[in-house]
Amino acid sequence: MSEKILMKGNEAIAEGAIRGGCRYFFGYPITPQNEIPEYMSWRIREVGGDYIQAESEVAAINMVYGAAGAGARVMTSSSSPGVSLKQEGISYICMAELPCVLINMTRSGPGLGGIQPSQGDYFQTVKGGGHGDYKMLTYAPSTVQEAVDILYDAFDKSDKYRVPVFILGDGLLGQIMEPVSFKPMKEMPNPSTKDFGTTGKHHGKERRIVNSLYIEPEICEPKNLQLQQKYKLLEQKEVKCEEYLCDDAEIIITGFGTVGRIIRTAIDDLRAKGVKVGMIRPITVFPFPGEVYKKYANKQSVKMFLDVELNAGQMIEDVKLNVEGKKRVEFLGKLGGYVISPEEIIEKIMEVIK
Repeated sequence: MSEKILMKGNEAIAEGAIRGGCRYFFGYPITPQNEIPEYMSWRIREVGGDYIQAESEVAAINMVYGAAGAGARVMTSSSSPGVSLKQEGISYICMAELPCVLINMTRSGPGLGGIQPSQGDYFQTVKGGGHGDYKMLTYAPSTVQEAVDILYDAFDKSDKYRVPVFILGDGLLGQIMEPVSFKPMKEMPNPSTKDFGTTGKHHGKERRIVNSLYIEPEICEPKNLQLQQKYKLLEQKEVKCEEYLCDDAEIIITGFGTVGRIIRTAIDDLRAKGVKVGMIRPITVFPFPGEVYKKYANKQSVKMFLDVELNAGQMIEDVKLNVEGKKRVEFLGKLGGYVISPEEIIEKIMEVIK
């Protein structure tokens, strides 16, 4: 691990991806993630990779499809409406079982929205913004360092399961400056060693074909069932979650991504006032850490949950699903690019415990 360097979130994320093995980047500019492609445009060539600014988000995701199909470690990034344009390509990539990394630095919406932070893309990402029954291994980092660490292993995870790894960030994570440290550059696997890679060589084996088109139900259903088994394996092996001061908590505050750092500040202040609160923060939003919520919903000492998000209430559906009606679930949200404050969380907690 290197010494810490003060970097903007987007640039640190790009460097983390390169250290983790990214050698191809295709994207199209949109705020608030523009520093990622800007950084990639020069840095990726220093390590023998290549960068193309595509003519559109649709073109970019299809370039990712092609490079992933050839066995390359490839990434794209965008922000909310740009990710919406990529959804068809993402669905095709999932059906073709191709590894890649996708980043969304979410902005406000609906529509074009503004460049301020938002978490309005949870449904799009976790529930499948494109067509068909697919999932992606999806992380929601809270700090720049956590995002860098996730990116370092993201390509390995993607190769292992042959699923896209999705980083659900926001404008706050991308624009904030924090000290980060980086691990050494990973050695790259040869694309020709991947048993699915269409490298143009037969290697004495059967011809390799990448396909996302299965018309006949007798072929399409088994393929879908195979994908569902893979997603169940992710649920067994790849759940990540932070639990903070939950052991004696009477109130559990929950949120994902950068909201988690705001919740932590509110909890420290509430604890100083003698209020027993704790936090559950999903690091993977798919697979969702449902068993953690079930555990605390079954604890007699826990009286309620408060879900905090920068949207109108999206992750709260998964919270309620896993609390199973055993405890009261309240919601606190901000919309349109406003960022919630610790004081607002504290005010809400004091209101509900009266």
